[in-house]
Amino acid sequence: MEVSPGGFITTVKLPRATRLKNKAPAPIQITAEQILREARERQKGADFRAPKQQINDDTELDEYRLRKRKEFEDLVSRVRWNKSVWVKYANWEESQRDFNRARSVWERALDQDHRDHTLWLKYAEFEMKHKFVNHARNVWDRAVSLLPRVSQFWYKYVHMEEMLGNVAGARRIFERWMNWQPDQQGWLSYIKFEVRYNQVDRARAIFERFVECHPRAGSWIRYAKFEMKNGEIDLARNCYERAVDKLAGDEEEAEQLFVAFAQFEEKFKEADRVRCIFKFALDRLPRGRAQLVYNKFVAFEKQFGDTEGIEDAIVGKKRFEYEDQVRKNPHNYDAWFDYVRLEENSGTKESVREVYERAIAQLPPAAEKRYWQRYIYLWINYAFYEELEAQDIERAREVYALCLKWIPHERFSFAKMWLLASQFEIRQLNLPAARLILGTAIGRAPKGKIFREYIKMELQLGNMDRCRKLYEKYIEFSPQSCYAWIKYAELEKYLCETKRARSIFQLAIDQPALDMPELLWKAYIEFEMSEGEFENTRALYEKLLERTKHLKVWLSYARFEAEQECDLGDDEHKKKQRLQRARRVFERALDYFISSAPELKEERAMLLEGWLDVESCFGVDGNADLVRAKLPKKLKRRRRIETEDGSSAPAYEEYIDYFFPDEETHHTNTKILDAAYRWKRQKLNVQDDGICIC
Repeated sequence: MEVSPGGFITTVKLPRATRLKNKAPAPIQITAEQILREARERQKGADFRAPKQQINDDTELDEYRLRKRKEFEDLVSRVRWNKSVWVKYANWEESQRDFNRARSVWERALDQDHRDHTLWLKYAEFEMKHKFVNHARNVWDRAVSLLPRVSQFWYKYVHMEEMLGNVAGARRIFERWMNWQPDQQGWLSYIKFEVRYNQVDRARAIFERFVECHPRAGSWIRYAKFEMKNGEIDLARNCYERAVDKLAGDEEEAEQLFVAFAQFEEKFKEADRVRCIFKFALDRLPRGRAQLVYNKFVAFEKQFGDTEGIEDAIVGKKRFEYEDQVRKNPHNYDAWFDYVRLEENSGTKESVREVYERAIAQLPPAAEKRYWQRYIYLWINYAFYEELEAQDIERAREVYALCLKWIPHERFSFAKMWLLASQFEIRQLNLPAARLILGTAIGRAPKGKIFREYIKMELQLGNMDRCRKLYEKYIEFSPQSCYAWIKYAELEKYLCETKRARSIFQLAIDQPALDMPELLWKAYIEFEMSEGEFENTRALYEKLLERTKHLKVWLSYARFEAEQECDLGDDEHKKKQRLQRARRVFERALDYFISSAPELKEERAMLLEGWLDVESCFGVDGNADLVRAKLPKKLKRRRRIETEDGSSAPAYEEYIDYFFPDEETHHTNTKILDAAYRWKRQKLNVQDDGICIC
């Protein structure tokens, strides 16, 4: 802005600021972190302490104090809750030797928060440091009255009085403290205080109050050790005995107490007392709470006991281990077995029965047989023990009856238990009871094993009518059981009831479903052969061939025709007849495998080998060359197999194929076609599955 010669104000346009032309980054980049780091490094060597103010007269001192007090007052008015400000204020007044003002600051701080432990401690230390004893007592009295559960106040208060030599005052403070029933350390501090001044009787009286306030094993043990230290062995033993009377029922405390009591007696070579204490403890404590007692007992017996005592201790330790196992898992039946075995070897009858009763009370978690298969042997062993070891027959009978009652026979049963119960009654010569048990088993939970054992028992007694009835029940229960049919027929054969046996076999093969029909047919055929009924045997083979054309049936039929009457001194005519019959069977079989089952090449080859053996057995009458002309050639082939992993590389396997002479014409006609296929595969780079004649 300028003024022209005519007095007018003109506006002057100022030049614009030069713009930044070079916007490229600087070659050296400086960050804020680097600036701060350099500033700190430059300040390390310098001394930046506030300058000291020199006060020359009282006026300057008053001004300084007035200024500092104003600062502190302003500060505490803003942050009244901050105890560190009050502490600094009080310490500053203390540094100025103005104790009344410092005391006033401490009181004002306590008005803000009288439950702060630190304020009370620093206030009392301020009074003690400057030897204001009465003021310190006043502070401690107020502190322990307002906060009696803060043990540090009591310790400091007592320590001050003791340092001043005021023993009676310290004792009064302890008594005030004990009225609040503090923790164990407070009582022990009081006891140590009296011991320091040789007041043993007072200390003993305090111990009596201590164990009443804290009736724990550790309290009684400390009391006993105190008496031992003073040479009062009888009083120490009395302490342990009183503790046992009061704490024997407390499982958590009793173990520690018994161990300490035993160590006390062991220290004075009272081995009998130690042994009695351990046994008393093992009788009182539960198995799960007596591990330490067992370990100490074993160690004691190894050191002082004889062989019997050591064995008892080891057995007790093992007993504890088994108790711990069955407590953690009541259904661990292997642990129960080991526990029972231990009691049988070293315990009494009552202890063995107790363990057995506890074991069988642990029923499996579900009514499934797989859970009961291990559990049922507890009952078996229990019954055997009562019968063989305890010689208590009635109790053994009760065990069997109770076991059979508990088994859920509607879902499953155990034939073993029924049979063991019946065998037990047989050993007691109580045959009606055994029959009753087996009859009940057949009625409630029939099983093949029960039928077989019942029949065996009646067979040994010679009751054939009962055996027949049982076999009939057996067949009604399980008509598909070939074993039942065969044994029933064998029984009739044994009794020379051939017609009944044949009828039973006939009924058996007419059943629509059988579990092992091959055994039944074999038994029927052998029965007819043993009776010399070859026509019946031949008819059976024919009937069997109507049901199955298995290779074994053909071979068995042919051998039967070739070998029948071979032991009767056959003449040449009968020998040729047998050979002709066998050939007819082989020819029928060969015709079946050629026409109806051409894919069964291996069975066909085995048939020809069997035929060749039969022809060779007849010597000059046989025509082995005829069969040899029909034998196949074995061919080793390779074929592609499909892999489950879906890999692209082809996989092959070798197998044996059979080439029969009657297939030669067909083979010749297909040679050209095979060569064409082989040429095509080679052209497509596919590996040839060639044929090599072995």
